Amino acid sequence: MKIAITGASGLIGSTLVPALLADGHEVIRLVRRTPRTADEHRWDPQHRRIDPAVLRDVDAVVNLAGTPIRPRPFTAAYRRDLLTSRLDSTATVSEALAAAAAADPARRRVLVSASAVGYYGDTGDRVVEEDAPPGDDFLARVCVQWEEATRPASDAGIRVVTVRTGLVIGRGAMLVRILGTVFRFGLGGRMGSGRQFWPWVSLADEISALQFLLTADEVSGPVNLTGPEPVRNSEFVRDLARAVRRPAVLPVPAPAIRLALGEFGRSSVLAGQRAVPARLQAAGYRFRHGDLPTALREALGRN
Repeated sequence: MKIAITGASGLIGSTLVPALLADGHEVIRLVRRTPRTADEHRWDPQHRRIDPAVLRDVDAVVNLAGTPIRPRPFTAAYRRDLLTSRLDSTATVSEALAAAAAADPARRRVLVSASAVGYYGDTGDRVVEEDAPPGDDFLARVCVQWEEATRPASDAGIRVVTVRTGLVIGRGAMLVRILGTVFRFGLGGRMGSGRQFWPWVSLADEISALQFLLTADEVSGPVNLTGPEPVRNSEFVRDLARAVRRPAVLPVPAPAIRLALGEFGRSSVLAGQRAVPARLQAAGYRFRHGDLPTALREALGRN
């Protein structure tokens, strides 16, 4: 396949590209700066501009572009950037793919576009499959609009998959870097009540599942890209502490998290989703890391 990637410089994109090349695919990267290599092509998602020729003969687009969601307060400017960076990139590639489909309707194309389990908001103990309704907090509303921005592609008859990714566990992942450092110093503990579910996925399964979805012709629409066994925050920090061989005895009170991180703390730390990968497993995907301790050991480089 000829596959275009947006967000190729991020953790997932920079891991996915070599995996696709190893499988024999041709990969082109959409970049916002001046291209430096033959496989890079410039685009301008902020102004919804891309050379129509760039996507004319691609078989697939994996859309990973968007400002990273970081553990920091959501200022008005940051909220705007989180939303518009996702909408602009997704709408740009969706419209370009729709135009390519109109010019060459015989070619089968697929758009695999990023989303997040934050789509569901805080779901408590309820098991969440892909048909669950959206939440109503800021990140949930972002996800709803993010997925809606793929509509030009789906309306053009292109198979569209929106991957609702959980917390990625892998070397270099922001969650592992931050919490791994804290726990190595013996400063870790449950966050808030510790009862909120944290839906995780190993980086290896994130990449493998994206590759799987590129050719899973029967799969379209939302797909939870999470591990098969979501865990509560108290279990997550326990397993992380064991992985780094340190205690987890310093709980962080919920008011301190809300004060320090604002909306991010409320929606991404103290809230959670018991999201399960129902559609992915029904399609026949087999996980490399079926449990959190295994994923953490690989991410932290421990046997």
